[in-house]
Amino acid sequence: MKIMAENEQLRAKARARYLRVSPQKTRLVLNLIRGKAVQQALNILRFSSKAVAKPLHKLLWSAIANAKENEGLKDEGALFVAEAFADPGPSLKRIRAQSMGRAFQVLHRTSHVTLVLQERTGKASGVAAGARR
Repeated sequence: MKIMAENEQLRAKARARYLRVSPQKTRLVLNLIRGKAVQQALNILRFSSKAVAKPLHKLLWSAIANAKENEGLKDEGALFVAEAFADPGPSLKRIRAQSMGRAFQVLHRTSHVTLVLQERTGKASGVAAGARR
């Protein structure tokens, strides 16, 4: 179990790398859950119609498990999504046949997604409340 100073806040992190969804499509869903409480973010991801919502739902559960196991969290209701971002990963390059013997390149984009959960305290709740809008 990690020993923290009194002014240090709990931060749990989870990463999904080489996700076969473009970062642009991933950011659309991440913008919905950024700053939300963990339970609310899980519900948003569960009922979202976007294809990337399912891997993000699993990633959020992984971040919650990391908070419990590695950081010694007691109450998961105190967590909120502090940071959520998607960086571009390597693109898979494929060839598509076109007319008159031509070949066009098709890029299958991938993304690296990072979720950071933080424990809600008096200071952090003001930051999260501003992020809610």
